[in-house]
Amino acid sequence: MNVLVADDHALFRDGIISLLTAADYRVIGQAGDGNEAVKAAAELKPDLVLMDIDMPGLNGLEALKKIKEHNPLTRVVMLTVSDDDENVVRAIKMGADGYLLKDLSSKDFLECIQGLEQGNLAVTRKTASRLISRFQNLLKQCGDEKEILTSREVEVLELVGAGSSTGEIAHRLYISENTVKYHVRNILQKLGASNRAEAISHAVQKGLIEAR
Repeated sequence: MNVLVADDHALFRDGIISLLTAADYRVIGQAGDGNEAVKAAAELKPDLVLMDIDMPGLNGLEALKKIKEHNPLTRVVMLTVSDDDENVVRAIKMGADGYLLKDLSSKDFLECIQGLEQGNLAVTRKTASRLISRFQNLLKQCGDEKEILTSREVEVLELVGAGSSTGEIAHRLYISENTVKYHVRNILQKLGASNRAEAISHAVQKGLIEAR
């Protein structure tokens, strides 16, 4: 796995890079702030970006948004000293693939990264339990799937509902067909649908899109 490490503290970056290298991960770049991280991610196309939330200039969350907009298949894990629930939820909603505290042991950190390779969210069990509880409460309170889907996913869903093919959606939104498939897969998962037709039916019933 090719990794980009972004943190404004050089000593911490060096420590993470040494840890990853010892575990046979390939660190292909590093960045000292959010703007550098966005630029490096676009140029190097890493499989994974490990990024601090609190950085000068463009912060980690803003950089996360830009990186995901450019290439949603790039996995981004936020690194932070803050265990605040609001930050965790905000990061995950914005597309983060994980949220890890900087005081984790090396063993726990690497286990979370290995779990990410297997398709899991890179979070500790404690954080995962809090996330599940938090999202369950949010769903009970609002019952609105629009809060789950990103704005891009809603755009894709509307075009799917209009009968557009994967190629047509890619052309319309200026994205690749693989990116369209990535969004459709996320939509199906979030709406609990097994196929596009079921997703459209569910979305119409819930008022996410208009019936065609």
